[in-house]
Amino acid sequence: MTSIETTLAFFAVSVLLGAAPGPDNLFVLMQSAMRGRRAGMLVVLGLCTGLLGHTAAVAVGLAAVFAASPTAFTVLKFVGAAYLAWLAWQALSAPDGADPAVGAAAPDGWRMYVRGIVMNLTNPKVILFFLAFLPQFVETGAGPVALQVMWLGFVFIVATLLTFGAIALFAASIGQRLRSSATARRVLNKSAGLVFLGLAARLVLAER
Repeated sequence: MTSIETTLAFFAVSVLLGAAPGPDNLFVLMQSAMRGRRAGMLVVLGLCTGLLGHTAAVAVGLAAVFAASPTAFTVLKFVGAAYLAWLAWQALSAPDGADPAVGAAAPDGWRMYVRGIVMNLTNPKVILFFLAFLPQFVETGAGPVALQVMWLGFVFIVATLLTFGAIALFAASIGQRLRSSATARRVLNKSAGLVFLGLAARLVLAER
């Protein structure tokens, strides 16, 4: 099994990566600000569930196969971009001043959880990141590589849960104040729509 020293070093790096600005934590921030703490935490749990899939793919070698296929990369990134564009349309078309945390506009908990899973699994850059990142911490002679990768993936998920959870709680507290104003709600909806469109464009332009 991976040594304690390597595990702690990997955890520290994972926390720093989770806190660095990126599509996933920006997604968490906007959803938490728009829909509240519960919705934000469910998105975080969905993202972490998606990471389980990426970890398993690296452990069994599927990620290497995917990385070698330009077609698979292109298809997946366009699926992810289309999903983000749909979320952007929902936010931009919300009635002026509508509170996204209540009423018919608010997805239920299950949908928010699935939203996090889809966001994570349809980002091909996450697969490539895991393929490049996890093996760097695999130790020769410390046991089967697949088991070490699974352990490192678990540590990464814990680090992600902590950092993204903190982002969700912070954004939800700020968002609660903003949602008390109809003008702020309108700005929040439009801002979220633009952010989702930006993430969709970034994904479309992503290269392997």
